[in-house]
Amino acid sequence: MTGVDPEFRLEEVPFAALPGWQRDDPADLFPALSAILQHLRRGKPYRTGKLGLTASDLLPLLEQAQSVETSDPAASRKFFEEQCLPFKISLSSGKAGFVTAFYEPELEVSRTPDDVWKYPIYRRPDDLIDLDDSNRPDGMDPYYAFGLEREGEISPYPDRGEIDRGYLDGRGLEIAWAKSKVDLFFVHVQGAARLRYADGTIKRITYSAKAGHPFSPIGRLLLDKGELDPATVSMQTIRQWLRDHPEQVDEVLWHNRSYIFFREADVESLDLGPIAAAKVPLVAGRSLAVDRLIHTFGFPFYIASQSLTHLDDGQSFARLMLALDTGSAIVGPARGDIFTGSGDVAGELAGTVRNAADFYILIPRGAAERFR
Repeated sequence: MTGVDPEFRLEEVPFAALPGWQRDDPADLFPALSAILQHLRRGKPYRTGKLGLTASDLLPLLEQAQSVETSDPAASRKFFEEQCLPFKISLSSGKAGFVTAFYEPELEVSRTPDDVWKYPIYRRPDDLIDLDDSNRPDGMDPYYAFGLEREGEISPYPDRGEIDRGYLDGRGLEIAWAKSKVDLFFVHVQGAARLRYADGTIKRITYSAKAGHPFSPIGRLLLDKGELDPATVSMQTIRQWLRDHPEQVDEVLWHNRSYIFFREADVESLDLGPIAAAKVPLVAGRSLAVDRLIHTFGFPFYIASQSLTHLDDGQSFARLMLALDTGSAIVGPARGDIFTGSGDVAGELAGTVRNAADFYILIPRGAAERFR
């Protein structure tokens, strides 16, 4: 057992202690491992999280994975058993970890605005700048990673309400226009989408930057107001509440001051998910968004949740995954967001995931010695 941080610790466990390990088939991870290796070979290492694991620690696993025969689930599991050691991530508070889920929405859009198609999807504006300790003004919350630069002065960027009220009008930043403000809001929450045009053309957008304000969940707002039941809150119940209260939509959406800007992305095979923070396509059911300040992209995580059953036909969720994305709401060492896929069915699956879960990180044996 090794102390890593006052808030959590890593405890080495045998593979036999991973709930459901013997029934998992991690074969779908191997194409993603190849994609990660190709990305790293282009000289673009991932940022090292405070756990201390580096892209170099990952390379032996990625290289060995290229020669694995994945048609046999037992052989796929054996590869990870031989190459890695599992460590349970235990919170000092004694609480379990927590998982939610995300998906890639499909959004109907138009290339031109009119009285129906009137909600723009924006590219990153020129006056939005990256902030760090070298240029963040004194007194500005360290959370802000983006800001407004105007006439040499740096300040917080306009928030969701100000942008919706026209701050960016007339700048030619629109990628396309949606017909539903609520649907577009949930694209912002997910950070990516497929855009479907009237002529059948499909394009992809993905996260480019954000206005910089903290993410404030509207579900929490509605719970605090007593508008939703904590036992049943989900993306679906939030959407239904917004449909039932159209006169309050702006007030509720503007509570989340965070605003996302997008860029157009290549449409690779529609069988693959979008390219996210790790710069490789997400794999439905096998990709995990993690706190990138703690964890390093590309590492395998085993997630087990007895209460999460609807993703596996009634069986408890127990699956090996790869850390390939992050998100402003994903904070903590045992906090994850499961990518369920693309389209409406994936959205239905993702919308009700809010479950306690156990987190295990699989560390390549060469690096694992530092944590034993």
